[in-house]
Amino acid sequence: MANTSTAQKLGVAARIAGEQVKRSRTFGALVSGARATLSHFGSVLHQLWLEVTGFVFLVFASIGVVALVREYSAYHVGKGTGGRMAAAAGFSLVFSWFGVTSFWRARRKK
Repeated sequence: MANTSTAQKLGVAARIAGEQVKRSRTFGALVSGARATLSHFGSVLHQLWLEVTGFVFLVFASIGVVALVREYSAYHVGKGTGGRMAAAAGFSLVFSWFGVTSFWRARRKK
């Protein structure tokens, strides 16, 4: 007859106890509750991420608008170029679009 060590006996007992716990209704309820809670927090964090990135993009767009006004005044004085003014306008438009669509996505997730 083979001798089994205490560690092996404890391992078998732990495996049997784990299987019994997995079959219990309490364990199923805990897993279901944890899954629902984590899913909800995940969606809230995703919505917060969309709103924060939208805000950052709109801040960048406002910086671009300030640069556009500065380039426009320099262009009228004769020291600026149309290319720099167009680049500032394009930057402002692109980042405005990114910011607005990020808020739209956050709104749609609600």
